[in-house]
Amino acid sequence: MRFLGGYPPDVLEQVRQLVAANRLGEHLARKYPARHTVQTDRALYDYAGELKQAFLRSAPPLHKVAFDAKIDTVHRALGLHTAVSRVQGGKLKAKKEIRVASVFKEAPPEFLRMIVVHELAHLKESDHNKAFYRLCEYMEPAYHQLEFDTRLYLAWRELDAAQG
Repeated sequence: MRFLGGYPPDVLEQVRQLVAANRLGEHLARKYPARHTVQTDRALYDYAGELKQAFLRSAPPLHKVAFDAKIDTVHRALGLHTAVSRVQGGKLKAKKEIRVASVFKEAPPEFLRMIVVHELAHLKESDHNKAFYRLCEYMEPAYHQLEFDTRLYLAWRELDAAQG
C-alpha cells in the first residue's frame, strides 16, 4: 500500500478488500478499458503541447517532453519537471522539460493525462499548494480521482508482478 499513503483508513480498507478478492485489476480494467496510443517521445511532446496550448498559453514554452525509463515510480515520482539552465550568448536561459515514467506507456489515457497535467501545472506553480491543485483541476476536473486511480494502478502492477 505504499502508493496509497495518506488516504483515509476506510478507503484503504476498500482497496484491501479488492486485493484480498483478487479483483483490483478487474476493477481498474472495467473502469479504464482503453490504452493510450502515445508511444514515442515526439507524440508525448505533441500531446503535452496541445494541453499546454489549451490551458496554459502564457506559461513558458516546453523544450522537451519524453518518457523516461530511469524514473523510479516507487521512490521518486510518476513524472518530473525540470528547468535546465544554459548560458547562451551572455544570457542565462532556462529550458523547461517534462519527463514521464515509461511505465505509463501502457497505461490508460486518463492516467497519462493526469500525469502530464500535473507536470504542466508546475510551469505556473512550483509547489504542491492549493493554487497548484486548483490549476490541475482546471485542466482536468477529475484530477483527484485520477490521481487516486493511478496509484491503484501502480499498486496493482506491483502486486501482479509479485504474484506472476
